[in-house]
Amino acid sequence: MSVTIRAYRNAKSIKADNTILDVEINHPVHGWIPYTLDETDTDNTVNNNDLKTLIGSDFTAYAAPTDAKKAADIRNIRASVLEYEVDPVVSNPLLWSDIGTSKQNEWLAYRTALLNISAQEAFPDSVSWPTKPS
Repeated sequence: MSVTIRAYRNAKSIKADNTILDVEINHPVHGWIPYTLDETDTDNTVNNNDLKTLIGSDFTAYAAPTDAKKAADIRNIRASVLEYEVDPVVSNPLLWSDIGTSKQNEWLAYRTALLNISAQEAFPDSVSWPTKPS
């Protein structure tokens, strides 16, 4: 059964062809919640056709991310990988001493490659992420 949305706010296109919109909807059960309206979505929890009709052309046009925004997003992902995947290994003395020199070198090379992502030739338009040691 689909929920029909009768109120929305802050609709903006997140794709150049305007087929995906980020919007806040006033859900009859949950109140105001963020929602992504995707024309290809097959989940019928929210009636997307009715919502698209309700919004019509009342949304902020798509704006391609700037190089600065793309670079910041990549650096944020990198910071998260370093904090949650790399630092728990390289900054844990007991674990570090148990993995042996060969694995230590792999982790150090991985960490260095992550730190050097912004030096890649196609950065920020294209990034080759290093492979995490197993």
